Order: sequence, then C-alpha cells, then structure tokens
Amino acid sequence: MIALHTSSLHKYGLSRIFEFAKEAGYDGIEVEVDKNSYDTQNAEYIKRLSQEYKMPVVALHTPSNGNEKSVEHVIEMAIYLKCPVVVITPPRIMDFKFTRWLKKEVPHLRKKKHIQIALANAGGKTFLGFLPERAMNNITDIKKFGMMSLDTTATHSKKSDLIRFYEHLKKLIVHIHLSNVRRHKEYSLPNEGVLPLESLLKKLKGDGFSGAISIRVRPAELSAGNDDKVIKTLKKVKDFVEDYFK
Repeated sequence: MIALHTSSLHKYGLSRIFEFAKEAGYDGIEVEVDKNSYDTQNAEYIKRLSQEYKMPVVALHTPSNGNEKSVEHVIEMAIYLKCPVVVITPPRIMDFKFTRWLKKEVPHLRKKKHIQIALANAGGKTFLGFLPERAMNNITDIKKFGMMSLDTTATHSKKSDLIRFYEHLKKLIVHIHLSNVRRHKEYSLPNEGVLPLESLLKKLKGDGFSGAISIRVRPAELSAGNDDKVIKTLKKVKDFVEDYFK
C-alpha cells in the first residue's frame, strides 16, 4: 500500500491533500497530527474526508514534540478511524518524563487498545553540540520498544547504512516513511537521490512487507503551489515505488 504523508503538502488544507492523493492514485493517507492545525486533530472531520474520497487513513503521526496526552489523544483518534498504526517521533533527549512514560506504558497500550504503536527513527541532529537531539534513537532502544516506523532519510542523517539498518530491524518494521537525499537536501523525492531505495523496495517485497509505504517529502519537492505539477510528481513517485515493490 502506497500512502501520502500529509506533511508533504502541509501548506494545503487537509481536504485538498486527500484530493491530490486520490487523483494521483494513492492507496491511503498518513495524517500528521499537528498542534497548529485543528483539522488534523479532529477525528470526525478526518473520517468524513476518508469516506468522501474513499481513501483509508493508514497511519497517524503524533506531534514531533509531543507528550503523554498527545500520544493518548492520537491513539484514541486511530481507534475511532480504524487506523492500524500510530507513529511516534522519539522524545527530546532531556524529556526524561515522556521517555520513561513511552517505555513503560506503550506495551500496555498496544495490548489494551489492540493497535500498532511504532517508534520512528530520527535524524542525527545534536543538542548543545554533542548530545543527540532525540532519545530512544539507537538500535538497542528501538529493539526494546518493539515496533518501528523506518524513516529512510533519517538513517542517512545519522550516517547509517540504510540496507544494513533495515536488516537489523526488519522484524520490527510495520511502517515506512520513504524519501531520498539529493544534493545534500533531506526528504527529497524517492526517485531522485543517493539512497539505495530500489534495493530497499526489492527487499521489502521479497520479505513480504505488508505495511504501508508513506511518501514523506518536503512540499517544495512536489512543487506545492502548482496543482498540475503536484499531481504529475505524485504519480511519478508512485510509479517509481511500484516498479520495485509491486
């Protein structure tokens, strides 16, 4: 299943993003729940859009600097929407309370709510020049968390080998954020860049990956603001993924 991450077109309204994804032939939508966008926090509105465009919500992505309440809210949204996956961005390195809560409570929430709660791998940015910006962002912690969403660009940001990283964690991966790195610009179009995405997609197919592959790029990559180019580029990206995954 090929989905569109709403952050890829976040300067548009949510309804327009559904419209673009539908016209470009995508299978579903991943909604990034944004503290600054009330539409993305409204499960009833999202459900109406999903029904109107006949496009399922395949994942909900929690706010990038979330907390316990925001995660619980997104989980309840996912249950209402019958959305199978909640993706969590790792907490800030100094947010010890949230980190402890995630480690302790998420396993119970998975069982209680019957939902997949996956930790995304984050990039390699640092805090105070030497501390990693995000906690729970290494192979050991991801394995302990037990479920992950693989972000391809983030592996490059951490100077990790994408294929080797995938092989280490493939049994835990339930969701993919697909993008590339082109001319040192992160979150570029998957079909243009230095990452071996063709090899990754072939491996996903060979390994029988059944989750969603969500296209998460910078809006400029899709020529946001030029509707015709947005549709054309989205179709081109979908064709690229299907060439190697389907």
